[in-house]
Amino acid sequence: MSSERNVTPPQFNPITGAIRALAMDAVQKANSGHPGAPMGMAEIAEVLWRHHLKHNPANPKWADRDRFVLSNGHGSMLIYALLHLTGYDLSIDDLKNFRQLHSKTPGHPEYGYAPGIETTTGPLGQGITNAVGMALAEKVLADEFNRPGHAIVDHRTWVFLGDGCLMEGISHEACSLAGTWGLGKLTAFYDDNDISIDGHVDGWFTDDTPKRFEAYGWQVIRDVQGHDPVAIEAAIAQAKANTAQPTLICCKTIIGAGAPNKQGGHDVHGAALGDAEIAATREHIGWHHPPFEIPAEVYAAWNAREAGASAEAEWNARLKTYRAAHPELAAEFERRMSGKLPSDWTAHVDAVLAQVTDKAETIATRKASQKSIEAFAPRLPELIGGSADLAGSNLTLWSGARGVTREHGGNYVYYGVREFGMAAIANGLSLHGGLIPYTATFLMFSEYARNALRMAALMKIRQVFVFTHDSIGLGEDGPTHQPVEQIATLRFIPNMDVWRPCDTTESTVAWACAIERADGPSSLCFSRQNLAFQPRSAAQVAAIRHGGYVLSEAGNAERGEAPHAVILATGSEVALAMEAQAKLAEVGTFVRVVSMPSTNVFDRQEAAYKASVLPARVPRVAIEAGVTDFWRKYVGLEGAVIGIDRFGESAPAGQLFKEFGITSDAVVDAVRTLVG
Repeated sequence: MSSERNVTPPQFNPITGAIRALAMDAVQKANSGHPGAPMGMAEIAEVLWRHHLKHNPANPKWADRDRFVLSNGHGSMLIYALLHLTGYDLSIDDLKNFRQLHSKTPGHPEYGYAPGIETTTGPLGQGITNAVGMALAEKVLADEFNRPGHAIVDHRTWVFLGDGCLMEGISHEACSLAGTWGLGKLTAFYDDNDISIDGHVDGWFTDDTPKRFEAYGWQVIRDVQGHDPVAIEAAIAQAKANTAQPTLICCKTIIGAGAPNKQGGHDVHGAALGDAEIAATREHIGWHHPPFEIPAEVYAAWNAREAGASAEAEWNARLKTYRAAHPELAAEFERRMSGKLPSDWTAHVDAVLAQVTDKAETIATRKASQKSIEAFAPRLPELIGGSADLAGSNLTLWSGARGVTREHGGNYVYYGVREFGMAAIANGLSLHGGLIPYTATFLMFSEYARNALRMAALMKIRQVFVFTHDSIGLGEDGPTHQPVEQIATLRFIPNMDVWRPCDTTESTVAWACAIERADGPSSLCFSRQNLAFQPRSAAQVAAIRHGGYVLSEAGNAERGEAPHAVILATGSEVALAMEAQAKLAEVGTFVRVVSMPSTNVFDRQEAAYKASVLPARVPRVAIEAGVTDFWRKYVGLEGAVIGIDRFGESAPAGQLFKEFGITSDAVVDAVRTLVG
């Protein structure tokens, strides 16, 4: 295999032997995992991590560290071995617990578990895309904060990736943009081993990958012998020398290198080697130590704590000089890298809400969203926006927006028609630190970005996803663009907060809550059509933050008596609920209208609060222009739900709501049926 592909096999030594041994022993102990990539990339990892990666194992969150992303996350034992060997807080017992319940070493690298893991990888292609976001963040922050003689933002982003990452379409989206932006501090190592799970890739992956990346505007270094440290070193030097282009280093490797009977084939990709092959491997690579035993001299050769402490100390000295020369910039940089909001944030939000309430505008909530951005962004310079070629429809631009280009940073990204790439790049922006990203597209096209949304929720990172044209209310574009099931399925993503506001006030609160939320992403769903402003008391405005609240009482409910029924609604349907309330009051049926802009937030409230909003044994009707089953959790089998359980049609919005029976009269009929 190696001779056919002109691959020079490794010269084995104890330094790289430690990686190979830890990978094969951990996978064997777990009887599960992927030893092939760690064994095949050992030399690449050794040259990068021992001679080029700027990091401090004692402080994994050092602001100016290099970012390293293992995009081929199935090879997780590679990064776990590297973190352990270089001195991170990841013990040999943690490696022994590889893939076990509640361990710091899950099957794929997960952000927030082991120190030094910059992002969760596993879904192929998203790691390289997150890395593009990290490199973009470095570019943006360097442009904003660096001054002549003071380079406090000056680090690189390194990526390991394989054939699978490059087959995934998201890699095309992200890497094209990386070339357009000229991300010269981004370097990716392509583990070109010719193997995926199904076997030799020449049956399904025959792209000329180097030409593809050259077309993107990358510097491409071809045919690097991936087991030759001298060749790898030369390639890295060439990558560093080119500051105008990202670099792809194409490394010819042998998957599972060192396993004498299995290397070079797909059997070594995703399964334990077995006792016999492990014994043969130990002999073949000259590793004569029991499982999980690393000699002291090998640990000493790998240990990066002293070099890391020195590098951070040198940076801290530069930061001190910067602080003396530019005290306001330094304070702002440190605030932003800490993730803290401005000290006057709460007061500013209150002032904005007061203005919005006074204006009482009847406008589309997508316009209310734009006004929220306009109000918050000047006080929040870390806010970096973007849209998938729909800025004029999503209304994500604001007066201070500055587009990111090859020449300079900015606070707005034109992503082009790349919803998946956009969302995953923004995940990288958030993970880097110092920035709060928001991205936008039509709600219907959240489907293209879905797995990146899920990854943001899995990692519990601060992200704001803006989705406009939120229902059949977008009208004439028809069912291809009319979301029906999307809001419900977004609500089902664990740790995702979904907001569907009904007017300008709720839109402002939704934006404020999304920005303030540091432990997870938020999806904000806005209308294309104008929505009526709903008057509220100060207490009701404050209650919006609970996700659901009593918007209006009628008749005997105003005197503190139980209503005859409760109507729950979100977004554009709140106005229909209010119309129905008025019609029912005329015939002596008094109902409570509950606006529930965020069911996720409401569900987290204390039981007493939820009971005060939705009293027991009172009939309930829910109305939302989407699938109906979701609302059964609130109305029960005995309640009624008015929505749409089929795809839409192409017609003006008003006609569509009547066509599908999403009207105030339908709500009235449902309530009267329930209360008798």
